[in-house]
Amino acid sequence: MNLNIIPIDPHWLAAAERHQNDLTKPAGSLGRLEIVANRCAAIFGSLTPPVDAARIVVFAADHGVAEEGVSAYPREVTAQMVLNFLNGGAGINALAQAGGIDLAIVDAGVATPLPDAPGLIRHHIGDGTRNFTREPAMTEAEVEEALDAGFAEAEAAVADGFNLLGCGEMGIANTTAAAAIAAALTGRAVSELIGRGTGADDACLARKQSAIECALALHGSHLTTPHEILQRLGGFEIAEMSGFFLGAASLRRPVVVDGFIATAAAALAVGMHPAVRDYMFAAHLSAEPGHAALLEVIGHQPLLDLGMRLGEGTGAALAMKLIQSAVAAFTGMATFSSAGVSNKHP
Repeated sequence: MNLNIIPIDPHWLAAAERHQNDLTKPAGSLGRLEIVANRCAAIFGSLTPPVDAARIVVFAADHGVAEEGVSAYPREVTAQMVLNFLNGGAGINALAQAGGIDLAIVDAGVATPLPDAPGLIRHHIGDGTRNFTREPAMTEAEVEEALDAGFAEAEAAVADGFNLLGCGEMGIANTTAAAAIAAALTGRAVSELIGRGTGADDACLARKQSAIECALALHGSHLTTPHEILQRLGGFEIAEMSGFFLGAASLRRPVVVDGFIATAAAALAVGMHPAVRDYMFAAHLSAEPGHAALLEVIGHQPLLDLGMRLGEGTGAALAMKLIQSAVAAFTGMATFSSAGVSNKHP
């Protein structure tokens, strides 16, 4: 990765705010939509930020901690859902199609062999991570390979002409990995951060808490940097999403962070390079309890709160349309002078 991440220019934020105040509306009347548009203008360094072409990349991988019975579904479901994505039958397919959003599907480390299929991108690091209750989930080399792969997908999206980026994920047991990362980053009790994921019952939830607490005890003295947290507690899809966020910021493109697992990846990326947060938009507030804690880490308020917890990039798909609408108002409205409308008295 060739990281060249710089904070967005405050002078562009100020220029965007001046433009907002010259549009034919009371100042601030579009609320947070104005903040969204202003940040897009600053990201691109333009009062006509190009966000019409959007792509969501879905990264899929399996997790060794699934051996601990932390999910209601068997890990074979990861591969089955990847095939569902490729066949156009999942929630993200429907929402992406409704929003005119391009969709890319990446095998980051699915354990069940996947057949060659049109649209499947292979950045396969391994057949799922190791069980982090017993050993680190990944090697250092695997982490670097995964970060590079995610960065490359951001580069590919921009090369293909997409300027509004987002990512989602699929991976049985990845809410366990995300909760473990949240605990390591925030120091909060595991019980405050875990949720039912794909429908865990009480016994499954207890196993999830036990597995995370076991991992934190095992790896605790090593959880001192974002790279170490990612290596010991993360997943291949989480690592590739972190690389994707780093890539989007390096290329100065807005990137939409989906839900709980994507925000775990975003929080690690921010830890690696704090200026990445300037390019992020938090799509929504997941129903998973640990998501709010991770949003605090990346320093963003979610655009939507719909009680969603599907993952896949579904929240990102909805938020992308909101971002595009915010920019459409910013670029499409007349100014007071051009419309011949009297502004308020100074």
